[in-house]
Amino acid sequence: MTVAVQDHRVPTRYVVSLLRLLPANAPARSQALAAACLDFDPLDPDSQGWRADVSAMQYSRVYQQVLAEIEDESFGLKPGVAVAPGAFRMMCYAVMSCDNLGRAIRRAADFYRTLFPQQQPLYANFSEQTARVGYREALQLGTAPAADDAPVDVLDAYALSAWHRFFGWLTGRPLELQRVDFVGNEPASAAKYQELFACPVYFGQPANLLYFDSASLRLPVVHTEQSVDDFLRTAPYQLLTMTRDRHGQSLVARVRALIGHDFSAGFPGFDTVSRALNMSAPTLRRRLKKEGTTFQQLKDECRREAACRYLGQADLSINTVAERLGFTDPSAFHRSFKKWTGITPGTFRTGLLEGSIDPEYNPRP
Repeated sequence: MTVAVQDHRVPTRYVVSLLRLLPANAPARSQALAAACLDFDPLDPDSQGWRADVSAMQYSRVYQQVLAEIEDESFGLKPGVAVAPGAFRMMCYAVMSCDNLGRAIRRAADFYRTLFPQQQPLYANFSEQTARVGYREALQLGTAPAADDAPVDVLDAYALSAWHRFFGWLTGRPLELQRVDFVGNEPASAAKYQELFACPVYFGQPANLLYFDSASLRLPVVHTEQSVDDFLRTAPYQLLTMTRDRHGQSLVARVRALIGHDFSAGFPGFDTVSRALNMSAPTLRRRLKKEGTTFQQLKDECRREAACRYLGQADLSINTVAERLGFTDPSAFHRSFKKWTGITPGTFRTGLLEGSIDPEYNPRP
């Protein structure tokens, strides 16, 4: 029995930070752990089965549950300020019509400056201030000046990383950074910040800034409302896994992003995908072949992964899962799923509940 899905891990302390946003002994805590199929108490390192890390999907499910409980949909993109339910979702839809990353960043900045004029969380600053330090472009995350000798704020680091990954997700590829600045002073764990962003990091600077080459602004936005819906259902999963593909096949990532995981309205056609990527159909076919895959193979992989994710949602019946995957006949879905994984959808769901299969869909011995 094999279900080949890449395993991404997240430190358990991240889950602990989320759970502490809820009152002690709140029912929502246990509900979040149950939704993520976590069989240990992250808050108690001495509990049976405690682990130092969890899967990215488990973390994302806890995140979804906790943020729904506190009515905040920021996904970390507005540190320290609760975002009203629906705001982040509407920002995503607002940037989808932009044809490239530069316009998408400016529209996101306009959206938040209009909605939250006091906080001003994001500045699309592609101008003269970057020239004096020798870089082409910069994105500034608004923040209050740090107090004297105050170390960098962890929330600022998380927010800057989340924006970095979100903009990479928009283009279907990691956004390569040249430098990152933080207002706060250098912390003891400075090396972890450099590892997080994979570029030089400077502390005690005038503003929190991401520096990148201007060519990145011309990258096309490769997503549609359909793929945004999928992203929002599992966020921040796709942000957590975005930079892991830094050395991966970026074209494959962009095609998979366009295909998405919600097929109830049908699959995007090959011509539609090639136009979204600004290349001819023969060129796309040739480049996919060079990377060892085909459009049909990527569609099958996305459909299989979507099936596994939907089956992990206990509130969805198996027939509903089949419909979301575009199957008009539930029996056809059963046959396809068994072909993909070697087991039936019902057996797979039971394995998730019993813990023999984890939410990253890797069978355990």
